[in-house]
Amino acid sequence: MDTKVLSLGGSIVAPDNVDIDFLKLLKERIGEYLEEDGSRRLIMVIGGGAPARRYQNALAALAADAPPEQADQVGIAATRLNGELLRGVFIAYVHDPLVTDPTADFEFTGRMLIGAGWKPGFSTDFDAVCLAERFGAASVINLSNIRKVYDADPAGNPSAKPLDTISWAAYREMVGEKWTPGANSPFDPVAAGKARELKLRVIVASGRNLDTVDAILRDEPFEGTVIGPD
Repeated sequence: MDTKVLSLGGSIVAPDNVDIDFLKLLKERIGEYLEEDGSRRLIMVIGGGAPARRYQNALAALAADAPPEQADQVGIAATRLNGELLRGVFIAYVHDPLVTDPTADFEFTGRMLIGAGWKPGFSTDFDAVCLAERFGAASVINLSNIRKVYDADPAGNPSAKPLDTISWAAYREMVGEKWTPGANSPFDPVAAGKARELKLRVIVASGRNLDTVDAILRDEPFEGTVIGPD
């Protein structure tokens, strides 16, 4: 089986409210990709998006003494809400429960598997890496609201340049090794460490551009950044 793993930023599904129009288009494109070849499978791991941000901001305003782990738990709950939504959207292809622990004993019996947050200390990117290892995928496709990784934060540095490729060593030097709940790194630093150990590639691209998503799934030329290997 040809198994591909997508780590989908929650802001793609719920940038403010649930983007129903986008999900309709995503459902069509993913359906076309799967129906063309019966050997294709997809694992889709979803982040928290707007619900996570809203509730984490509320927690920070109401309980400044709450530990980071509590903010993570709030974010995890949001990922599971989004995950159950995606299970419903893709119910024709999803036969298994939502994956909330990629190390648990479960089977992949359908054409798609949907995953969400696991536990504090990292983002859903880490869960995607764990599932890539488990099901033999060589890459993780990280889809968010950015088109490429930059050599500096473009929000604070107008001269920042987009990158086509970057090694794991250079990427980790840029983003560090520590996870912060609600952080906005292109790919979670903790997940990056595990992906580097496994010698995985991570493709960072715009999840809102369905032509780009389609090209990546089909191993065609695409706009984005490839991280790794060293």
